Parts: sequence; structure tokens; C-alpha cells
Amino acid sequence: MTTPPVDQTSVMNRTLVMNNPLADEGEEQSWEIDLLRLTTAGSVDDGKSTLIGRLLYDTKSIFEDQLEAIERASRQRGDEEVNLALLTDGLRAEREQNITIDVAYRYFATPKRKFIIADTPGHIQYTRNMVTGASTAGLAIVLVDARKGVQTQSRRHGYIASLLGIPHVVVAVNKMDLVDYDRNAFESIMEEYREFAGQVGIRELTFIPISALRGDNVVDRSENMPWYTGATLLEHLETVEVGAEEDHGEFRFPVQYVIRPHQDFRGLAGRLASGTIQPGEPVLVLPGQVETRVRSVETAEGQLDEATAGDSVVITLEDEVDVSRGDLLVRPSQLPTVNAGFDATLCWMDGHPLETGVPYLMMHMTRQVQAYVSEIVYRTDIETLERTPAQTFSLNDIGRVRLVTARPIPFDSYDENRITGSFILIDPHSNATVAAGMILPSGSKEHEESSSAPDAASPNVVWEPWNIRREEREAAYGHQAAVLWFTGLSGSGKSTVARLLEKRLFALGCRTMLLDGDQLRHGLCGDLGFTEADRSENLRRAGEVAHLFFESGAVVLGTFISPYRADRERVRSLFPRGRFFEVHVNADLETCVARDPKGLYARALSGAIRGFTGVDAPYEAPDAPEIRLETDSSDPEVLVDLLVNRLREEGLLPVAAENNLHG
Repeated sequence: MTTPPVDQTSVMNRTLVMNNPLADEGEEQSWEIDLLRLTTAGSVDDGKSTLIGRLLYDTKSIFEDQLEAIERASRQRGDEEVNLALLTDGLRAEREQNITIDVAYRYFATPKRKFIIADTPGHIQYTRNMVTGASTAGLAIVLVDARKGVQTQSRRHGYIASLLGIPHVVVAVNKMDLVDYDRNAFESIMEEYREFAGQVGIRELTFIPISALRGDNVVDRSENMPWYTGATLLEHLETVEVGAEEDHGEFRFPVQYVIRPHQDFRGLAGRLASGTIQPGEPVLVLPGQVETRVRSVETAEGQLDEATAGDSVVITLEDEVDVSRGDLLVRPSQLPTVNAGFDATLCWMDGHPLETGVPYLMMHMTRQVQAYVSEIVYRTDIETLERTPAQTFSLNDIGRVRLVTARPIPFDSYDENRITGSFILIDPHSNATVAAGMILPSGSKEHEESSSAPDAASPNVVWEPWNIRREEREAAYGHQAAVLWFTGLSGSGKSTVARLLEKRLFALGCRTMLLDGDQLRHGLCGDLGFTEADRSENLRRAGEVAHLFFESGAVVLGTFISPYRADRERVRSLFPRGRFFEVHVNADLETCVARDPKGLYARALSGAIRGFTGVDAPYEAPDAPEIRLETDSSDPEVLVDLLVNRLREEGLLPVAAENNLHG
């Protein structure tokens, strides 16, 4: 039996909509008060479920029939007192074993604040559930048994809370009644955990001695610990500052769904991850790099003058641009990183170990993309916090890895944005969620702007910087380096147009290199066939060759059928934004068959060639290429003029060079 995949919105962006069980009939409830999402964590049997039950019980947040049910269940179990943990231990297996297995969400409210609380498991094999419950929390309660002191799971959950960027952590030293409310026991735990918290960078730390079973310092102040003068747990929860950092962050709107009820309306539905947006503001659609303006921001209740972080809205745009699920709307002046490689902190959540180089499915915001771990940088020992080399991750391991995606994706570091900087990995075979990750900041600004160094290499190979930088070559040559990647069916005219273009650029004084698919298959790729895997490897090698010539300052023209989008996107990821142009050379199949310049269609249609693109093998046409050429209806020289003008408009080819040609 496999674990179903956890949608990224439930792991890293869980939004709970619940009815309020507290409002009495006729009582007006103000819903303008703050909402605090919190999670409990700690080692096994530290009393997490009992604590939540005590909060619900003492704040009168349970119905009479619920209380009667747990009283009856407590008697059946032989408990001397009402077992408040049964309020959250809902699964039969949990009640039988007296442990928490699943994440249990509970809602309660006081006149000062609303709360959504996640009761997460303490057993080590269920640590993945703690990641789920803590992913959107603004506060974490880490329970420590006063008798046992700080345990490995106490450290692990505190470390995860730090990694997830939870701004407030409360260490509730529980079961103080079992150590006779000894102050020294509390202060000893406080000193040990404070030292650990300083090592992992927990932002704000509060210690409260409690007895969840007896109710000491949970809701009501304890008479048994007069030496403690701080706030009770509930007082702290009611008064801790609930930040709204995402409201002031950069605008990020992941598109969840495109709404098209009729031809006159096209809206983009989603939830603002951060920032604000108003009608009339400019936005950029990523990764397509298309700029437009917001026409309106709408909800079921009507149009808004402004939407803020957390709002679920429908955005309409001024222009008819190609936007689909998984795209990201940002402000042109507030760009995220767009790349196909990054470092991340990874929490491994599966019983099967991590395999490097093996493709997984990555859910990042509303986008799904294939990805693989190219390198494990280190694994963190939770006990010592030592970073050790590792070949793999096992269940509950945490460490730093390098990932490569099949196509560039827009992202921020997790420190900057918890939504756009987080992701999960899914095993494509078992459909199980295997890991949750937090994207780390790039090492340098240069890496963000240009992928000049490869994303993955042998651990024994050290990257050497270029002897003469591309920028110096470009200054000397008088033009910018670029890559035009011609893709299309055999016979569509890729080579014809590219050859004419190279001659035109060469006449202009440009450094050029034409990479032809057939030429590479006679040499560098002569060992490859035409299976899907061999085609992908062929394109990988071609992309690396194109990258070498690009760094030499050349305008590179690559003519490859390159039938798969993922392979083309992987090549794109090697180059800086604005320097790679996907050129779709488009001609219908009938035209290509009629041209048949090499006689290949005739052989494929007769069955002499198997797996021929367009006949019995697929061609995935580009969704939004930078340039589209219709070669069945346009003269090649006209298309070359179009390409030269486009390079000139992009600032890659000086206008003066074009004038010299005709002068």
C-alpha cells in the first residue's frame, strides 16, 4: 500500500476552512481578530494530545456530546481521569496504542484570537507528518517531558521548526507534576535547549513549565509553581505577535486554474502567496517572460480595489497572453530567480532511500516538473548538528542537496518567501510523497543571472572559470552572444533558414557557429540511437556544445528536431535569461512529407524506419516559443530578415552593423 501524494498546497500552503464551534446562538462573533496557526511537536508520549485537549477543555471549546464521548471512552479504557488526549486521537489505532499517528487539526477561539492547531506525531517514523503540520505554522510548541529531559525528537522537531522558518517557538516543559514541580528540573531543561536553539538559529524562544494533565499554566496560572512568574501558555498564544511579513513581501501569484466560462471572460484563479496587487498594475508572467497589466481583481463578492497576501482571487489581464496552471505572476521590478538548478534543504520522508540522478516529480507552488537530486552536499546529524558526507538519505534524514529540474522554474529562497521557496518531491512510480524541501539562497548574484557553471558534475571534478570572460569577448566583437534553437519536424526548413541566417550574420561581422543535428550524430553523438533516452542524451550533449560556443561570444544556431519539451527546456536552462531563443520552424506534416529532402519520410511511411518523428514518434510543439516561423507560407529570405531584426530589437546585434551591410 502506497502513500498518496501530498499536494504541495497541503504540505507547504495548507489553508483550513472550518466552522466556528464556539459561537452561541444570538452571540455576535467578530471575525476581524487575528488568526494564529500553531503546531505541537516533541518526543513520544510527551503529552501533545493531552495539552491540546486541555486547551479545548479549559477554554470551553468542546460540545457536551464530545465531552460525554471521551468520558465514556476513558471509562472503557480504565482511566482514572478523563483522558483529554482522546479529543485529538481520532484514529482507532491511535486510541489503542495511546499515540498520535496522523496530523489532527483542531480549531478554537478566545475573545482575543482564533487558533488552528495541529497535533503532530512524536514517533520518529511519523516525522514527515510533523513537517506537514508545521509547514504553515506561525508558532510551534515543542513539548519536553520534565522527567526525561531533551530527547532526540525534541531536537529534531526544533530543528525542523527552524528550517521551516517558524518565527515563534515555545518549549513547554510538561509533566511538572511528576517531578514535584521542581524548579531546577525546569531550568536544567531550559539551559540545555536554549544552547541547542542558539546553534540552529531559532528566532524567538519562550519556556513555560506546565502540567497538561492537571492544567497547571496551560489556561490558568498554577499555584504549584509560584517561582514561575511568566505568562500561561494561553496568555502567550493570545499575545504573541502574529506577523504579516508576506503582506509586505514582493508580489507573487501562482496560477491555480484558468477560468473560461465563456468567450468574453478569461480569469486566473489562485491565492496570493505574498505582497499586494491592484488593477492597472504591470505584471510579468513567468516563465514565459510576457508583460501585461492587471485589468481587474475579482472575488465571488465582486471586484476588489486591492488584494493582499492570503486572498483567493481571480485576476484578469489587459492582454490576451498565454497563461496556464503553474505560471507565476510577478511585478516586472520584483523578479524571482528563474533557473533549472538550485540548492535546497531536504527532509527525506520515505522508507525507501533517496537515489541521486533518478527523476522524481517536483510540486512547486502549482507547477509540477520533473527533477532529480544531482548531488548530496551533506547530511545533518541531529544530535551533534555535525554536517557529514552522505551518498543517500534515509527516512527522516535532513541535509543539503543540489537539484536539477527538467525546465527552468521561477522561485525565491525559502528565507524570502515560504511559499515560492518550498517544494515536495513525489515518487512517480509509487505516487508517494518522499521529501519536502526549502530552497536556499544562491551563492552569488552571478549564479542567479547566468548558469555558466554546470548544475551537476562528478564530485571529483572542480569547475574552472573561463580564462577570458564572455563579456570581454562580446565587447571586443561588438555584439552579444546568443543561442537560436531551431526546432521542428524533419523537412520543416530548420537547416535552410539557419544556414541563410548564419551567412547574413557572418557578413555583418558576427562570430557564429551553426550546430547541425546530423553533423553531431556523425561524431560526438555517433554512439546514440533514436530511443527516447538516446534522443534526450543527444540533446544534452548538443546543449553543452552550444553552451561552450556561447561562452566564446558566438551567436549559436542549433538545428535539431528536439521533439520533447523537457529536453529543450533543459538546454534553455544553460543560458541566461534573454539570450536563448526557441525558434519553432513550423510546417504542416503534409508539406514536410512533400519536401522530404533526405527521403526519410518515404522510408518511414513504408516501415523501413521505426520511431520517426511525425510518423510513429511524437513531436511536442513549443507552447510559447520566442519566435515562430511559418515556412510553408513564407520565403526563407523574409524569415531571415525577421530573425535579424529580432536580434537587433533585443540589443544583441548593433543597429550600426545592419547599416554597414547595406551601405
